[in-house]
Amino acid sequence: MFRRLLIANRGEIAIRVARTARGMGIACIGVYSDADRGALHVRAMDEAHGIGPPPAAESYLNVRRILEVARESGAEAIHPGYGFLAENADFAARCADEGLVFVGPPARAMALSGDKIAARRAMARAGVPVTPGVDRVVRSIEEAGAIAERLGYPVLFKAIAGGGGIGMSRVDRPAQLRASFESARSVALANFGNADVFLERYIERARHIEVQVLLGPRARGLHLGERECSVQRRHQKLVEETPAPAITARERRAIGEVAVKGLRALGYRNAGTVEFLYHGGRFTFNEVNPRLQVEHPITEMVTGVDLVRQQLLLAAGEDPELSQSEVAIRGHAIECRINAEDPVRGFLPSPGRIVAYREPSGPDVRVDSGIATGSVVPAAYDPLVAKVVVCGRSRSGAIRRMRNALADFEIRGVKTTIPFDLALLRHPRFVRGDLWTTMVSDLRIAEKLKGRGPAEERVAAIAAAIVSGPGIEAFAGRIPLVLSKPSTWALAGRRERLGGAHAVRPHRRR
Repeated sequence: MFRRLLIANRGEIAIRVARTARGMGIACIGVYSDADRGALHVRAMDEAHGIGPPPAAESYLNVRRILEVARESGAEAIHPGYGFLAENADFAARCADEGLVFVGPPARAMALSGDKIAARRAMARAGVPVTPGVDRVVRSIEEAGAIAERLGYPVLFKAIAGGGGIGMSRVDRPAQLRASFESARSVALANFGNADVFLERYIERARHIEVQVLLGPRARGLHLGERECSVQRRHQKLVEETPAPAITARERRAIGEVAVKGLRALGYRNAGTVEFLYHGGRFTFNEVNPRLQVEHPITEMVTGVDLVRQQLLLAAGEDPELSQSEVAIRGHAIECRINAEDPVRGFLPSPGRIVAYREPSGPDVRVDSGIATGSVVPAAYDPLVAKVVVCGRSRSGAIRRMRNALADFEIRGVKTTIPFDLALLRHPRFVRGDLWTTMVSDLRIAEKLKGRGPAEERVAAIAAAIVSGPGIEAFAGRIPLVLSKPSTWALAGRRERLGGAHAVRPHRRR
Protein backbone atom coordinates (compact mmCIF):
# COMPACT_ATOMS: atom_id res chain seq x y z
CA MET A 1 0.00 0.00 0.00
CA PHE A 2 1.29 3.47 -0.85
CA ARG A 3 2.06 5.90 1.96
CA ARG A 4 1.28 9.30 0.40
CA LEU A 5 -1.83 10.10 -1.65
CA LEU A 6 -2.54 13.27 -3.61
CA ILE A 7 -6.28 14.03 -3.86
CA ALA A 8 -6.78 16.00 -7.07
CA ASN A 9 -10.15 17.47 -6.19
CA ARG A 10 -11.99 19.80 -3.82
CA GLY A 11 -15.00 20.07 -1.55
CA GLU A 12 -16.88 17.19 0.03
CA ILE A 13 -15.36 14.46 -2.14
CA ALA A 14 -11.79 15.49 -1.25
CA ILE A 15 -12.72 15.37 2.45
CA ARG A 16 -14.49 12.04 2.06
CA VAL A 17 -11.50 10.39 0.32
CA ALA A 18 -9.09 11.82 2.89
CA ARG A 19 -11.04 10.40 5.83
CA THR A 20 -10.83 6.84 4.54
CA ALA A 21 -7.22 7.19 3.37
CA ARG A 22 -6.02 8.64 6.68
CA GLY A 23 -7.82 5.84 8.50
CA MET A 24 -5.67 3.44 6.48
CA GLY A 25 -2.50 5.23 7.57
CA ILE A 26 -2.02 7.09 4.29
CA ALA A 27 -0.86 10.73 4.38
CA CYS A 28 -3.13 12.96 2.29
CA ILE A 29 -1.95 15.82 0.10
CA GLY A 30 -4.56 18.34 -1.00
CA VAL A 31 -4.70 20.95 -3.73
CA TYR A 32 -6.59 24.22 -3.92
CA SER A 33 -7.21 27.10 -6.28
CA ASP A 34 -6.98 30.72 -5.16
CA ALA A 35 -10.78 30.67 -4.70
CA ASP A 36 -10.47 27.72 -2.30
CA ARG A 37 -7.57 28.94 -0.19
CA GLY A 38 -9.73 28.94 2.96
CA ALA A 39 -11.93 25.98 1.99
CA LEU A 40 -12.76 23.19 4.41
CA HIS A 41 -11.07 20.52 2.29
CA VAL A 42 -7.74 22.32 2.60
CA ARG A 43 -7.87 21.94 6.39
CA ALA A 44 -8.80 18.26 6.09
CA MET A 45 -5.43 17.34 4.55
CA ASP A 46 -2.03 16.60 6.07
CA GLU A 47 -0.66 19.19 3.69
CA ALA A 48 -2.08 21.25 0.83
CA HIS A 49 -0.67 23.10 -2.17
CA GLY A 50 -1.95 25.96 -4.28
CA ILE A 51 -2.38 25.11 -7.96
CA GLY A 52 -3.53 28.33 -9.62
CA PRO A 53 -6.28 30.89 -10.23
CA PRO A 54 -10.01 30.16 -9.74
CA PRO A 55 -10.88 29.02 -13.28
CA ALA A 56 -10.81 25.20 -13.29
CA ALA A 57 -8.80 25.14 -16.51
CA GLU A 58 -5.99 26.96 -14.70
CA SER A 59 -6.15 24.94 -11.47
CA TYR A 60 -8.09 21.69 -10.96
CA LEU A 61 -7.75 20.80 -14.65
CA ASN A 62 -4.11 21.92 -14.86
CA VAL A 63 -2.43 18.54 -15.36
CA ARG A 64 1.07 19.98 -15.49
CA ARG A 65 0.71 21.75 -12.13
CA ILE A 66 -0.99 18.80 -10.40
CA LEU A 67 1.76 16.41 -11.48
CA GLU A 68 4.32 18.98 -10.38
CA VAL A 69 2.74 19.04 -6.89
CA ALA A 70 2.74 15.24 -6.84
CA ARG A 71 6.48 15.19 -7.50
CA GLU A 72 7.25 17.97 -5.01
CA SER A 73 5.19 16.36 -2.23
CA GLY A 74 6.44 12.82 -2.71
CA ALA A 75 3.00 11.44 -3.57
CA GLU A 76 2.94 7.86 -4.74
CA ALA A 77 -0.67 7.82 -5.95
CA ILE A 78 -3.39 10.22 -7.11
CA HIS A 79 -7.11 9.91 -6.37
CA PRO A 80 -9.12 12.08 -8.79
CA GLY A 81 -12.45 12.01 -6.90
CA TYR A 82 -15.22 12.75 -9.40
CA GLY A 83 -15.48 15.54 -11.93
CA PHE A 84 -12.45 17.48 -13.13
CA LEU A 85 -9.80 14.90 -14.18
CA ALA A 86 -11.58 11.78 -12.92
CA GLU A 87 -12.51 10.57 -16.42
CA ASN A 88 -9.51 11.94 -18.30
CA ALA A 89 -7.69 9.01 -19.90
CA ASP A 90 -4.74 11.21 -20.88
CA PHE A 91 -4.29 12.21 -17.26
CA ALA A 92 -4.38 8.57 -16.16
CA ALA A 93 -1.72 7.78 -18.78
CA ARG A 94 0.43 10.73 -17.65
CA CYS A 95 0.27 9.46 -14.07
CA ALA A 96 1.54 6.07 -15.22
CA ASP A 97 4.34 7.74 -17.19
CA GLU A 98 5.36 9.64 -14.03
CA GLY A 99 5.41 6.43 -11.98
CA LEU A 100 2.30 7.43 -10.04
CA VAL A 101 -0.58 5.07 -9.24
CA PHE A 102 -3.85 6.41 -10.63
CA VAL A 103 -6.71 5.35 -8.35
CA GLY A 104 -9.08 4.28 -11.08
CA PRO A 105 -9.15 2.11 -14.19
CA PRO A 106 -6.22 1.72 -16.60
CA ALA A 107 -5.96 4.53 -19.15
CA ARG A 108 -6.98 2.29 -22.05
CA ALA A 109 -10.09 1.04 -20.26
CA MET A 110 -11.00 4.60 -19.32
CA ALA A 111 -10.60 5.74 -22.92
CA LEU A 112 -12.87 2.93 -24.09
CA SER A 113 -15.53 3.63 -21.49
CA GLY A 114 -15.32 7.38 -22.04
CA ASP A 115 -15.95 7.01 -25.76
CA LYS A 116 -19.65 6.22 -25.77
CA ILE A 117 -19.56 4.63 -29.22
CA ALA A 118 -16.62 2.39 -28.32
CA ALA A 119 -18.36 1.47 -25.05
CA ARG A 120 -21.59 0.58 -26.88
CA ARG A 121 -19.69 -1.65 -29.30
CA ALA A 122 -17.75 -3.39 -26.52
CA MET A 123 -20.92 -3.99 -24.50
CA ALA A 124 -22.77 -5.35 -27.51
CA ARG A 125 -19.91 -7.76 -28.26
CA ALA A 126 -20.10 -8.94 -24.63
CA GLY A 127 -23.80 -9.68 -25.06
CA VAL A 128 -25.04 -6.69 -23.03
CA PRO A 129 -28.36 -5.26 -24.36
CA VAL A 130 -27.73 -1.78 -25.77
CA THR A 131 -30.19 1.11 -26.17
CA PRO A 132 -31.21 1.35 -29.88
CA GLY A 133 -29.04 3.81 -31.78
CA VAL A 134 -26.10 4.11 -34.17
CA ASP A 135 -22.52 3.23 -33.30
CA ARG A 136 -20.89 5.91 -35.40
CA VAL A 137 -20.43 9.68 -35.39
CA VAL A 138 -23.24 11.61 -37.09
CA ARG A 139 -21.56 14.01 -39.52
CA SER A 140 -24.43 15.92 -41.13
CA ILE A 141 -28.00 16.99 -40.62
CA GLU A 142 -29.04 14.87 -43.60
CA GLU A 143 -27.50 11.77 -42.06
CA ALA A 144 -29.13 12.61 -38.73
CA GLY A 145 -32.53 12.92 -40.41
CA ALA A 146 -32.24 9.51 -42.07
CA ILE A 147 -31.18 7.85 -38.82
CA ALA A 148 -33.98 9.54 -36.85
CA GLU A 149 -36.58 8.32 -39.33
CA ARG A 150 -35.26 4.79 -39.02
CA LEU A 151 -35.10 4.85 -35.20
CA GLY A 152 -38.39 6.71 -34.81
CA TYR A 153 -38.91 9.95 -32.90
CA PRO A 154 -38.13 11.07 -30.27
CA VAL A 155 -34.37 10.68 -30.59
CA LEU A 156 -31.45 11.96 -28.54
CA PHE A 157 -28.17 13.49 -29.69
CA LYS A 158 -25.35 12.49 -27.32
CA ALA A 159 -21.74 13.66 -27.19
CA ILE A 160 -19.41 10.69 -27.65
CA ALA A 161 -17.02 12.16 -25.06
CA GLY A 162 -19.77 13.44 -22.80
CA GLY A 163 -20.82 12.81 -19.27
CA GLY A 164 -23.21 14.11 -16.63
CA GLY A 165 -25.92 14.80 -19.19
CA ILE A 166 -23.79 17.45 -20.93
CA GLY A 167 -24.01 17.44 -24.72
CA MET A 168 -27.44 15.75 -24.87
CA SER A 169 -30.28 17.20 -26.91
CA ARG A 170 -33.71 15.64 -27.37
CA VAL A 171 -35.53 15.84 -30.71
CA ASP A 172 -39.29 15.22 -30.85
CA ARG A 173 -39.92 16.05 -34.52
CA PRO A 174 -37.96 16.68 -37.75
CA ALA A 175 -38.29 20.48 -37.49
CA GLN A 176 -36.15 20.44 -34.33
CA LEU A 177 -33.37 18.32 -35.79
CA ARG A 178 -31.02 21.04 -37.08
CA ALA A 179 -31.15 23.21 -33.97
CA SER A 180 -30.63 20.21 -31.67
CA PHE A 181 -27.76 18.86 -33.79
CA GLU A 182 -25.95 22.21 -33.74
CA SER A 183 -26.63 22.75 -30.04
CA ALA A 184 -25.36 19.31 -29.05
CA ARG A 185 -22.17 19.74 -31.11
CA SER A 186 -21.54 23.22 -29.72
CA VAL A 187 -21.99 22.17 -26.09
CA ALA A 188 -19.85 19.05 -26.61
CA LEU A 189 -17.03 21.08 -28.15
CA ALA A 190 -17.12 23.68 -25.38
CA ASN A 191 -17.10 21.13 -22.56
CA PHE A 192 -15.05 18.23 -23.90
CA GLY A 193 -13.02 19.68 -26.76
CA ASN A 194 -14.75 17.20 -29.10
CA ALA A 195 -17.85 18.11 -31.12
CA ASP A 196 -18.66 14.56 -32.26
CA VAL A 197 -22.18 13.32 -31.48
CA PHE A 198 -24.24 10.20 -32.22
CA LEU A 199 -27.93 9.33 -32.06
CA GLU A 200 -29.95 7.06 -29.81
CA ARG A 201 -33.64 6.36 -29.60
CA TYR A 202 -35.04 8.45 -26.76
CA ILE A 203 -36.76 6.13 -24.31
CA GLU A 204 -39.76 7.85 -22.72
CA ARG A 205 -40.77 7.11 -19.14
CA ALA A 206 -37.56 5.15 -18.58
CA ARG A 207 -35.95 4.61 -15.21
CA HIS A 208 -32.23 5.25 -14.72
CA ILE A 209 -30.65 2.26 -12.97
CA GLU A 210 -26.92 1.87 -12.33
CA VAL A 211 -24.85 -0.99 -10.93
CA GLN A 212 -21.78 -0.59 -8.72
CA VAL A 213 -18.95 -2.96 -9.73
CA LEU A 214 -15.54 -3.80 -8.26
CA LEU A 215 -12.95 -5.54 -10.44
CA GLY A 216 -9.57 -6.70 -9.14
CA PRO A 217 -6.29 -7.16 -10.99
CA ARG A 218 -6.86 -10.91 -11.25
CA ALA A 219 -10.23 -10.39 -12.96
CA ARG A 220 -12.12 -11.16 -9.77
CA GLY A 221 -15.27 -9.09 -10.01
CA LEU A 222 -18.42 -8.47 -8.04
CA HIS A 223 -21.35 -6.09 -7.98
CA LEU A 224 -22.83 -4.33 -4.95
CA GLY A 225 -26.40 -4.00 -6.08
CA GLU A 226 -28.12 -1.28 -8.07
CA ARG A 227 -29.00 2.35 -7.47
CA GLU A 228 -32.11 4.15 -8.67
CA CYS A 229 -31.10 7.53 -10.14
CA SER A 230 -34.28 8.49 -12.00
CA VAL A 231 -34.91 11.78 -10.17
CA GLN A 232 -33.09 14.17 -12.49
CA ARG A 233 -33.18 17.70 -13.80
CA ARG A 234 -31.87 18.16 -17.34
CA HIS A 235 -30.07 14.79 -17.08
CA GLN A 236 -28.44 15.82 -13.76
CA LYS A 237 -29.17 13.51 -10.83
CA LEU A 238 -30.79 15.06 -7.77
CA VAL A 239 -31.94 12.20 -5.50
CA GLU A 240 -30.77 8.57 -5.52
CA GLU A 241 -31.75 5.47 -3.61
CA THR A 242 -30.99 1.78 -3.20
CA PRO A 243 -32.41 -0.79 -3.71
CA ALA A 244 -34.38 0.40 -6.75
CA PRO A 245 -38.11 0.20 -5.92
CA ALA A 246 -39.17 -1.51 -9.16
CA ILE A 247 -36.40 -4.13 -9.45
CA THR A 248 -36.96 -7.74 -8.43
CA ALA A 249 -34.33 -9.91 -6.75
CA ARG A 250 -34.00 -11.93 -9.97
CA GLU A 251 -33.51 -8.78 -12.08
CA ARG A 252 -30.97 -7.50 -9.55
CA ARG A 253 -28.82 -10.61 -9.90
CA ALA A 254 -29.12 -10.62 -13.69
CA ILE A 255 -28.24 -6.96 -14.23
CA GLY A 256 -25.37 -7.21 -11.75
CA GLU A 257 -23.85 -10.13 -13.60
CA VAL A 258 -24.27 -8.30 -16.92
CA ALA A 259 -22.55 -5.20 -15.53
CA VAL A 260 -19.53 -7.18 -14.31
CA LYS A 261 -19.31 -8.99 -17.65
CA GLY A 262 -19.49 -5.71 -19.56
CA LEU A 263 -16.71 -4.02 -17.59
CA ARG A 264 -14.50 -7.09 -17.96
CA ALA A 265 -14.95 -6.75 -21.72
CA LEU A 266 -13.42 -3.26 -21.48
CA GLY A 267 -10.34 -4.56 -19.64
CA TYR A 268 -11.55 -2.65 -16.58
CA ARG A 269 -10.07 -2.66 -13.06
CA ASN A 270 -11.00 -0.79 -9.88
CA ALA A 271 -14.46 0.59 -9.01
CA GLY A 272 -16.83 1.47 -11.83
CA THR A 273 -20.50 1.96 -12.53
CA VAL A 274 -22.55 0.68 -15.45
CA GLU A 275 -25.69 2.73 -16.17
CA PHE A 276 -28.81 1.26 -17.73
CA LEU A 277 -32.23 2.43 -18.82
CA TYR A 278 -35.06 0.29 -17.51
CA HIS A 279 -38.15 0.34 -19.70
CA GLY A 280 -40.84 -2.09 -20.70
CA GLY A 281 -39.53 -4.65 -18.22
CA ARG A 282 -36.04 -4.73 -19.78
CA PHE A 283 -32.64 -3.12 -19.30
CA THR A 284 -30.55 -1.51 -22.03
CA PHE A 285 -26.98 -0.20 -21.63
CA ASN A 286 -26.60 3.57 -21.35
CA GLU A 287 -22.99 4.33 -20.38
CA VAL A 288 -20.04 3.55 -18.08
CA ASN A 289 -18.82 5.86 -15.34
CA PRO A 290 -15.16 4.94 -14.75
CA ARG A 291 -14.89 6.56 -11.33
CA LEU A 292 -16.45 6.89 -7.90
CA GLN A 293 -20.02 8.18 -8.19
CA VAL A 294 -21.46 11.09 -6.24
CA GLU A 295 -24.14 8.71 -4.95
CA HIS A 296 -21.75 5.99 -3.72
CA PRO A 297 -22.66 6.55 -0.01
CA ILE A 298 -26.06 4.87 -0.38
CA THR A 299 -24.34 1.67 -1.50
CA GLU A 300 -22.00 1.92 1.48
CA MET A 301 -24.96 2.38 3.83
CA VAL A 302 -26.75 -0.81 2.78
CA THR A 303 -23.72 -3.07 2.20
CA GLY A 304 -21.27 -1.93 4.89
CA VAL A 305 -18.50 -1.74 2.25
CA ASP A 306 -16.26 1.34 2.16
CA LEU A 307 -15.89 1.95 -1.58
CA VAL A 308 -12.95 4.34 -1.25
CA ARG A 309 -11.08 1.75 0.79
CA GLN A 310 -11.77 -0.82 -1.93
CA GLN A 311 -10.57 1.63 -4.60
CA LEU A 312 -7.30 2.17 -2.78
CA LEU A 313 -6.73 -1.55 -2.24
CA LEU A 314 -7.48 -2.33 -5.89
CA ALA A 315 -5.14 0.45 -7.03
CA ALA A 316 -2.41 -1.09 -4.86
CA GLY A 317 -2.76 -4.38 -6.74
CA GLU A 318 -5.02 -6.26 -4.34
CA ASP A 319 -8.39 -7.88 -5.03
CA PRO A 320 -11.64 -6.80 -3.33
CA GLU A 321 -11.86 -7.78 0.34
CA LEU A 322 -15.09 -9.69 -0.18
CA SER A 323 -16.65 -12.08 -2.66
CA GLN A 324 -20.03 -11.91 -4.39
CA SER A 325 -21.50 -14.42 -1.98
CA GLU A 326 -20.60 -12.15 0.94
CA VAL A 327 -22.46 -9.12 -0.44
CA ALA A 328 -25.71 -8.53 1.44
CA ILE A 329 -28.12 -5.62 1.01
CA ARG A 330 -29.71 -4.58 4.30
CA GLY A 331 -32.24 -1.78 4.63
CA HIS A 332 -33.02 1.05 2.20
CA ALA A 333 -30.88 4.17 1.68
CA ILE A 334 -31.67 7.53 0.09
CA GLU A 335 -29.33 10.40 -0.82
CA CYS A 336 -30.34 14.02 -1.45
CA ARG A 337 -27.73 16.18 -3.13
CA ILE A 338 -27.71 19.63 -1.55
CA ASN A 339 -26.78 22.13 -4.23
CA ALA A 340 -26.30 25.87 -3.83
CA GLU A 341 -29.08 26.51 -6.33
CA ASP A 342 -32.45 28.25 -6.26
CA PRO A 343 -35.10 25.71 -7.33
CA VAL A 344 -37.75 28.45 -7.51
CA ARG A 345 -35.72 30.21 -10.21
CA GLY A 346 -35.00 27.25 -12.43
CA PHE A 347 -32.17 25.94 -10.22
CA LEU A 348 -30.00 28.99 -10.89
CA PRO A 349 -26.64 28.79 -9.06
CA SER A 350 -26.57 30.61 -5.71
CA PRO A 351 -22.94 31.28 -4.78
CA GLY A 352 -22.06 33.23 -1.65
CA ARG A 353 -20.93 33.00 1.96
CA ILE A 354 -22.47 30.53 4.40
CA VAL A 355 -23.55 32.62 7.43
CA ALA A 356 -25.10 29.75 9.43
CA TYR A 357 -24.68 26.01 9.09
CA ARG A 358 -26.06 23.13 11.15
CA GLU A 359 -26.11 19.52 10.01
CA PRO A 360 -28.81 17.03 10.95
CA SER A 361 -27.82 14.07 13.09
CA GLY A 362 -29.32 10.90 14.42
CA PRO A 363 -29.32 7.15 13.83
CA ASP A 364 -28.31 6.29 10.29
CA VAL A 365 -28.05 9.90 9.12
CA ARG A 366 -24.84 10.73 7.30
CA VAL A 367 -23.79 14.09 5.90
CA ASP A 368 -20.89 14.41 3.46
CA SER A 369 -20.13 18.12 3.35
CA GLY A 370 -17.53 20.53 2.06
CA ILE A 371 -18.78 23.62 3.90
CA ALA A 372 -19.15 25.11 7.38
CA THR A 373 -20.24 28.44 8.81
CA GLY A 374 -18.11 31.09 7.11
CA SER A 375 -17.36 28.98 4.02
CA VAL A 376 -17.63 30.62 0.63
CA VAL A 377 -19.42 28.78 -2.18
CA PRO A 378 -17.53 29.96 -5.30
CA ALA A 379 -19.32 30.64 -8.57
CA ALA A 380 -16.49 28.96 -10.46
CA TYR A 381 -17.35 25.33 -9.62
CA ASP A 382 -20.10 22.75 -9.37
CA PRO A 383 -22.81 23.92 -6.90
CA LEU A 384 -22.85 20.66 -4.88
CA VAL A 385 -22.07 21.59 -1.27
CA ALA A 386 -23.28 18.59 0.73
CA LYS A 387 -25.06 15.25 0.56
CA VAL A 388 -27.56 13.95 3.07
CA VAL A 389 -27.76 10.16 3.23
CA VAL A 390 -30.16 8.17 5.40
CA CYS A 391 -30.99 4.51 5.85
CA GLY A 392 -34.05 2.76 7.27
CA ARG A 393 -35.40 -0.75 7.59
CA SER A 394 -37.76 -0.03 4.67
CA ARG A 395 -38.16 2.52 1.89
CA SER A 396 -41.01 4.25 3.71
CA GLY A 397 -38.86 4.43 6.84
CA ALA A 398 -35.97 5.92 4.86
CA ILE A 399 -38.29 8.55 3.36
CA ARG A 400 -39.51 9.56 6.81
CA ARG A 401 -35.95 9.73 8.11
CA MET A 402 -34.88 11.91 5.17
CA ARG A 403 -37.77 14.31 5.70
CA ASN A 404 -36.75 14.72 9.32
CA ALA A 405 -33.08 15.20 8.43
CA LEU A 406 -33.79 17.85 5.79
CA ALA A 407 -36.16 19.71 8.11
CA ASP A 408 -33.30 19.88 10.62
CA PHE A 409 -30.63 20.96 8.11
CA GLU A 410 -29.87 24.67 8.37
CA ILE A 411 -27.90 26.44 5.64
CA ARG A 412 -28.13 30.23 5.50
CA GLY A 413 -26.47 32.68 3.15
CA VAL A 414 -27.20 30.83 -0.09
CA LYS A 415 -30.29 29.28 -1.63
CA THR A 416 -30.28 25.49 -1.65
CA THR A 417 -32.26 22.62 -3.13
CA ILE A 418 -33.62 21.54 0.28
CA PRO A 419 -37.12 22.99 -0.39
CA PHE A 420 -37.26 21.01 -3.65
CA ASP A 421 -36.12 17.82 -1.90
CA LEU A 422 -38.85 18.18 0.72
CA ALA A 423 -41.50 18.77 -1.94
CA LEU A 424 -40.31 15.69 -3.85
CA LEU A 425 -40.33 13.50 -0.74
CA ARG A 426 -43.97 14.49 -0.11
CA HIS A 427 -45.10 13.87 -3.69
CA PRO A 428 -47.43 10.83 -4.03
CA ARG A 429 -45.59 9.55 -7.12
CA PHE A 430 -42.26 9.50 -5.33
CA VAL A 431 -43.77 7.94 -2.22
CA ARG A 432 -45.24 5.15 -4.37
CA GLY A 433 -41.89 4.58 -6.10
CA ASP A 434 -43.32 5.60 -9.49
CA LEU A 435 -40.17 7.18 -10.92
CA TRP A 436 -38.89 8.14 -14.36
CA THR A 437 -36.11 10.37 -15.68
CA THR A 438 -38.28 13.36 -16.62
CA MET A 439 -40.62 13.27 -13.63
CA VAL A 440 -39.25 16.52 -12.13
CA SER A 441 -40.21 18.55 -15.19
CA ASP A 442 -43.30 16.50 -16.08
CA LEU A 443 -44.79 16.99 -12.60
CA ARG A 444 -43.51 20.60 -12.31
CA ILE A 445 -42.30 19.91 -8.78
CA ALA A 446 -39.94 22.90 -8.56
CA GLU A 447 -42.39 25.28 -10.27
CA LYS A 448 -44.98 24.61 -7.57
CA LEU A 449 -42.59 26.03 -4.97
CA LYS A 450 -43.06 29.53 -6.43
CA GLY A 451 -44.77 31.97 -4.13
CA ARG A 452 -43.70 30.06 -1.05
CA GLY A 453 -41.27 32.15 0.94
CA PRO A 454 -38.54 30.90 3.30
CA ALA A 455 -40.79 31.11 6.35
CA GLU A 456 -43.60 29.17 4.69
CA GLU A 457 -41.20 26.54 3.43
CA ARG A 458 -39.67 26.17 6.87
CA VAL A 459 -43.10 25.71 8.42
CA ALA A 460 -43.97 23.12 5.76
CA ALA A 461 -40.72 21.27 6.43
CA ILE A 462 -41.32 21.18 10.18
CA ALA A 463 -44.90 20.06 9.64
CA ALA A 464 -43.72 17.23 7.38
CA ALA A 465 -41.23 16.14 10.02
CA ILE A 466 -43.86 16.14 12.76
CA VAL A 467 -46.43 14.26 10.68
CA SER A 468 -43.86 11.66 9.63
CA GLY A 469 -43.37 10.53 13.23
CA PRO A 470 -39.65 10.64 14.08
CA GLY A 471 -39.88 7.74 16.50
CA ILE A 472 -41.31 5.17 14.11
CA GLU A 473 -37.96 4.00 12.76
CA ALA A 474 -35.96 4.68 15.90
CA PHE A 475 -33.89 1.89 17.38
CA ALA A 476 -31.22 1.36 20.01
CA GLY A 477 -27.65 2.37 19.26
CA ARG A 478 -26.30 5.47 17.52
CA ILE A 479 -23.52 5.37 14.96
CA PRO A 480 -20.80 8.06 15.08
CA LEU A 481 -21.08 10.44 12.14
CA VAL A 482 -18.11 9.39 10.06
CA LEU A 483 -18.20 9.27 6.32
CA SER A 484 -17.23 5.68 5.69
CA LYS A 485 -19.63 4.08 8.19
CA PRO A 486 -22.41 1.87 6.84
CA SER A 487 -25.95 1.84 8.15
CA THR A 488 -26.91 0.00 11.29
CA TRP A 489 -28.55 -2.69 9.17
CA ALA A 490 -25.44 -3.26 7.03
CA LEU A 491 -23.11 -2.91 10.00
CA ALA A 492 -24.95 -5.61 11.92
CA GLY A 493 -24.22 -8.08 9.13
CA ARG A 494 -20.62 -7.03 8.41
CA ARG A 495 -19.17 -5.96 11.77
CA GLU A 496 -17.18 -9.13 12.36
CA ARG A 497 -15.58 -9.27 8.90
CA LEU A 498 -15.02 -5.66 7.84
CA GLY A 499 -15.99 -3.43 10.77
CA GLY A 500 -12.54 -3.09 12.25
CA ALA A 501 -10.81 -3.01 8.89
CA HIS A 502 -12.77 -0.20 7.31
CA ALA A 503 -13.84 1.91 10.27
CA VAL A 504 -12.44 5.42 9.96
CA ARG A 505 -11.54 7.81 12.71
CA PRO A 506 -13.40 11.10 12.29
CA HIS A 507 -11.36 14.10 11.17
CA ARG A 508 -11.79 16.96 13.61
CA ARG A 509 -12.79 20.20 11.92
CA ARG A 510 -10.62 23.15 12.80
